[in-house]
Amino acid sequence: MAMQNKNDAITARDVDFAQWYTDVCRKAELIDYSPVKGFSYYLPYGYAIWEEIQNYLNKEFRKRGSHNVYLPTVIPMSMFNKEKEHIEGFAPECLVATMGGGKQLEDPLIIRPTSEILFSDMYRKMVSSYRDLPQINNQWCSVVRWEKTTRPFLRGSEFLWQEGHCLFETHDEAIQNAMTFLDVYDDCGKDLLAVPFVKGVKTPKERFAGALNTYSIEALMHDGKALQSGTTHDLGQGFAEAYDIKFLGRQNKLEVPFQTSWGVSTRMIGAVIMVHGDDNGLVLPPAVAPIQVVIVPIRQKEAGIMEACTKVYEDLKAAGIRVKLDDSDKTPGWKFAEWEMKGVPLRVEIGPRDLAEGKAVLTRRVNGQKDTLTLEEIEASIPGLLKEIHQQMYEKALAHLNANITEAKTVEEMKAILDKGGYAKAMWCGCQECEDKVKELTQGGTARCVPFGVEAFSDVCPVCGKKADKVVYFAKAY
Repeated sequence: MAMQNKNDAITARDVDFAQWYTDVCRKAELIDYSPVKGFSYYLPYGYAIWEEIQNYLNKEFRKRGSHNVYLPTVIPMSMFNKEKEHIEGFAPECLVATMGGGKQLEDPLIIRPTSEILFSDMYRKMVSSYRDLPQINNQWCSVVRWEKTTRPFLRGSEFLWQEGHCLFETHDEAIQNAMTFLDVYDDCGKDLLAVPFVKGVKTPKERFAGALNTYSIEALMHDGKALQSGTTHDLGQGFAEAYDIKFLGRQNKLEVPFQTSWGVSTRMIGAVIMVHGDDNGLVLPPAVAPIQVVIVPIRQKEAGIMEACTKVYEDLKAAGIRVKLDDSDKTPGWKFAEWEMKGVPLRVEIGPRDLAEGKAVLTRRVNGQKDTLTLEEIEASIPGLLKEIHQQMYEKALAHLNANITEAKTVEEMKAILDKGGYAKAMWCGCQECEDKVKELTQGGTARCVPFGVEAFSDVCPVCGKKADKVVYFAKAY
């Protein structure tokens, strides 16, 4: 059932979705603005969500042989300029330091926009033989890209992310690595964020600067716009050649390795907010929620109430549940609104009448459904309820995604779909001129990806009328 808007501090989603998003980010105390545009304060509750994403991904990365490292924040301009296509792609977004210690730097320093160059330099020193391969490494860091338009979590001048960078003997190994970590990101959406993704390969125009191929996961927001939520890249040998990485191969000859990179950022938090949130604030999937259960005492000064709440709190904490006991002196109604704003998946209420009956009322944030359990049942029941809530959220988001993928056989149909919101599923001849024309005629629609496993439904490009054999999902995007 739809939940009534009880929080006047948040703009309704369907009135102004952009303002709703900003309201939620700030009122739920996830992030705030710093004195420099695009550089944000990540507040404790928002950063805790990022830490849950880190915990999940670190575990999955390590299962697949990845190790964490850390590289410098700055790149010498002379080194940055070696990979021509890469520098052309990133130069407009670079923040450059020209002074150090009060003196002009002879070789200005680029504040890293990404770290392919630094990893390449590191690997040049580390790798000399095929026995040193593969190299599968990742770093958690921030990067700086001087954006004109910024929005919390989605597009910042500085943002947090992880970036994996790998080297392989063969191109087949590199491609397999890129696909493996794309699947890791897809599983993260399903298992942690309750967000379904479309997986596919980017068109040449949309691929990463310097890559042979870019693969992506794309999420669909409540307002029908797409959000690129993660990418993996087949970099071929371009960076390795530019930065002189060679190894002695099995035939005792010098060879050039193949390289990949892959990353996700705090955009994932933005996806969670926009896919699941409602007019009362955040709705967090249990797996990623910093607080999975909040216990709210009703008339907490009455005999036995706090004792019962504390017992439930201790039992849940011992069971590994991320639980909060709100024993503040605020009113229950204020607490309800506060924890709804913060998206806590499950609320446990215990008042005098509940205590007399040996029961508690449990309220699900996702839909307001209330369940009554005995106090003895709570500890054993909570894990199952959290899994049920997660599945409800995923299925709801998946239904929204599937309902908003629509075949389009003409540009007019594409425009109508994109104006309404959602993916226009269209055939494409492979020509960039047609891709550019779609963007022009639909006022901003871009090719999100060529989705995997989707069969052709026509053989005609809707733009030029020529033969088309690729299905592309077009959408307006963040």
